[in-house]
Amino acid sequence: MDYSNAFVCLLGLGTVFFGLICIILLCSIMGAICKSAQPKNAKPSSQPILEEAPVENRQELIAAISAAIAESLGTDPAGIRILSVKKI
Repeated sequence: MDYSNAFVCLLGLGTVFFGLICIILLCSIMGAICKSAQPKNAKPSSQPILEEAPVENRQELIAAISAAIAESLGTDPAGIRILSVKKI
């Protein structure tokens, strides 16, 4: 049997899209099951709020940051001044 190139291409595309449709349906069904299992009055979970902990060794942190920047730039760490450090 000799199949044409168009037939093989269409069969491949059909298989891929059929698989994707099956994955979408399974995800929708699982989402519905998970929503129904959740209590009605439960609030949606969110990221916990983390409090900023004070940095114990601030000078060591600054030294490590300036050494990393100096290594990346290929310069001397003494020539780098870090004015402020902010958590992003």
